[in-house]
Amino acid sequence: MDYLRIAVTDRCNLRCFYCMPAEGIDYLPKKELMTYEEILRATSLFRDLGVNKVRITGGEPFLRKGLINFLKELKTIKGLEKVHITTNGVLTAQYIEDLKRIGIDGVNLSIDSIDKENFKKITRRDEFDNVFSCLQKLIEADIHTKLNVVVMKGKNEHEIPAIAELAKHRNIHVRFIEEMPFNGSDYSTSDIWNHQQIIHSLESNFKTIERDITPKNDPATLYQIKGHEGKIGVIPAFSRTFCGTCNRIRMTALGTIKNCLYDDGVLDIKQLMRTGEKDESIKSELMRISMQKAQNGHQAEAARKNTKVIGESMSTIGG
Repeated sequence: MDYLRIAVTDRCNLRCFYCMPAEGIDYLPKKELMTYEEILRATSLFRDLGVNKVRITGGEPFLRKGLINFLKELKTIKGLEKVHITTNGVLTAQYIEDLKRIGIDGVNLSIDSIDKENFKKITRRDEFDNVFSCLQKLIEADIHTKLNVVVMKGKNEHEIPAIAELAKHRNIHVRFIEEMPFNGSDYSTSDIWNHQQIIHSLESNFKTIERDITPKNDPATLYQIKGHEGKIGVIPAFSRTFCGTCNRIRMTALGTIKNCLYDDGVLDIKQLMRTGEKDESIKSELMRISMQKAQNGHQAEAARKNTKVIGESMSTIGG
């Protein structure tokens, strides 16, 4: 493992079909969340074990007070090569200059529709203008930007060509992601618009699209459309065909360590910290659980202890 994803909050200001159930979620009391000091300590321990890249996620990370000062502290951890952020863009624009000054290495912006009315239908919020403005400002600030587009059957698959066109004159990555079962509802394979269907849609609309060089450990398979400045990525998040190269580990806002999005947690690092465990002892536990990483997401899902049904929201486990 060399890539740590950290959720700093369980709160989100968009209630989209993908990330949370329609009835919403019960937010955690503040005392149950890891403090920034605890997150920084945990990150340093992971760094000692070889982690050199960190992504800050949520919920929506910019809903948490003091995030900018926390990011400044995070960037001072010796040996961390890259710090990225995933956001839905509603609150982000006001902080873009701060992110540039701090030296944030990249931002993933979640946007599942570029049709204003469809965006409102999917997210149940009229925030499209804010989110698209955030995209423009990120590009203007020359912050490396990736768009995360969850493809949802019957909701936005018809927008794939138009969204891919965003990369024509913008040096961004547009990444189409299979929908995963983290929306608090039942799911079946027939409900998923899989990566093969996504690729077929792209190939049908862009005759000059070709496979591009994909970096090692990247969950996305990259494509280049001739004449387009940016790139297209396709992530088989439900099919899980990239698991063999996964180098990621997750820490939720509660302090639950997850080897895989599909497991139900393998360690409570917050509890270890709050009961006085020393750094070396915690690192031993982190090493132990890293050696037990499932071969793939299907195996991780089958091994779930608390419940075999995945009903968590992406807002609570981290995007």
